Amino acid sequence: MKIVLSSNPYRDKGLRVALEARRILEHADAQTVLCLPFQPRKGDRLDLPKQAVLSTLDQELPTADLLICFGGDGTILHAARDATLHGVPILGVNTGSVGFMAELERSELSLLAPLAHGMYTIEERMMLDVKVLRGDKIISQDLALNDAVISKGSMARVAEMEVLADRVKVTSITGDGIIVATPTGSTAYSMSAGGPIVEPTSKSIIVTPVCAHQLAARAMVLAPERIVTVQLPRGNRKYLYLSVDGGKAVRLSGGDRVEVRQGTRCTQLLRLADRSFYQVINQKLGGVAP
Repeated sequence: MKIVLSSNPYRDKGLRVALEARRILEHADAQTVLCLPFQPRKGDRLDLPKQAVLSTLDQELPTADLLICFGGDGTILHAARDATLHGVPILGVNTGSVGFMAELERSELSLLAPLAHGMYTIEERMMLDVKVLRGDKIISQDLALNDAVISKGSMARVAEMEVLADRVKVTSITGDGIIVATPTGSTAYSMSAGGPIVEPTSKSIIVTPVCAHQLAARAMVLAPERIVTVQLPRGNRKYLYLSVDGGKAVRLSGGDRVEVRQGTRCTQLLRLADRSFYQVINQKLGGVAP
């Protein structure tokens, strides 16, 4: 079994957690490869082990059986798209702050040994296919495990947009923006903006306004087969921005449409610990308000 270990060097100093995981897995007869999840920022001096041989995810994922990410939720989200496209299940080890999507904490590395013998379960998580259309032309396309966020950026003004489901107008939003999230993303930015908490293995599309300037603006939970379209009014001279899973923003102009639908692929998350979703909420988010 080939297991790729991808560690965020800004979170895992000296890759110490990843190297300890490699020792445990190789002792259990697994083959391991060490990678960085992204190209380090130019000019950064990273504390990397001198003897460690580092590869790249692009090179290793096509032949990998499992991927273990060491970092916070951002590290897992960063890897989710490519791992999903290659059909590789992901396990997260939290070396960040909350690490809501991570299966293990750094103190639980001993639980990794059963992976070498296939002793784990896989939990499938719905993804969203996100397209930006300008007329009939697709100018951007991406996969989201958490959410697609359309916002006004840092400008001190409100954003205007319409939300449609299957080409039928649902609502108009005036405010800071709108979040279209998966059930996995319901406990991220969507929850902070007042959206509902949805069990992550369910299938639905959550639409949550951000700081809406309307008393009637509410979050909505739509069926997974709906095609959600967020469009800017034609002639609108204000720019908005789309960010998918916290990635690089795409600038939107008047008449552009963001089309979101259930993806044809699911992210596969590995499960080792016998913890329910509600135990994780209570542990990491301080519990659900009654």
